Amino acid sequence: MLYTVKEVTKFTGVTIKTLHHYHKIGLLFPHEINDAGYRLYGEKELERLQEILFYRELDFSLNDIKKALEDEPNRVECLVKQQELLLARRQRLDCLLKTIDESIVLSKRGEIMDKSEMFQGFNKEEWKDALSEQNEYIKDKYGYDMPEISDTQVNEMNEAASEAQQFMNYIKDALKNNIKANDISVQETLKNHIQFLNKHGHGINAKSFVDQTKFFLEDDFHRSMLENQLTGLSYYLYTAADMYAASNQ
Repeated sequence: MLYTVKEVTKFTGVTIKTLHHYHKIGLLFPHEINDAGYRLYGEKELERLQEILFYRELDFSLNDIKKALEDEPNRVECLVKQQELLLARRQRLDCLLKTIDESIVLSKRGEIMDKSEMFQGFNKEEWKDALSEQNEYIKDKYGYDMPEISDTQVNEMNEAASEAQQFMNYIKDALKNNIKANDISVQETLKNHIQFLNKHGHGINAKSFVDQTKFFLEDDFHRSMLENQLTGLSYYLYTAADMYAASNQ
């Protein structure tokens, strides 16, 4: 039995745009294209799509997925490998959840968690995997190779990621609650975030932070990263940063 693109999107949740993109880059070809120009997918194509989605869940870049599928001799071995990778991820997530649980308990007691335990669960390889698609995009579009992550950077990156997540969660909540971008609470949060970045050697001032948020707004990849979290987030962040810079001239 063959299925149209619309039928595939209906029971897989994958968008039409994504299916067309997978076809364009040679990752997933339709079984056939009929006389009317419609892409049709069969059971084999759906099985391959399932394998692609498992790899996407593991944060593989599209190029890495293509290579991984080409290297796998058959579907069973591919699924077994994916199962092993997912189990490894679950173990890391279990470690992260344990760290979160301990952090909550200690925070309720008013105690500070030991720094060696605070960021357990993140490692060098996990960071490389998490950043692979972004690094690949920057290299392809801007010709810039991101520097390799060193072992000594991992703890610093974990701390920075934790602060950045708290910052973005606040910005998202502010947008959801219709708080104006120039509200004193938003502006103070921006100030604290920039101060944190400077303490870690980023050398960012109000103007350069505006430039950074403008880049996020104008660049397709980074805008999508923000907009997928909350519609309007990229513009709200840029507006708040621009207002902060204007008030600190």
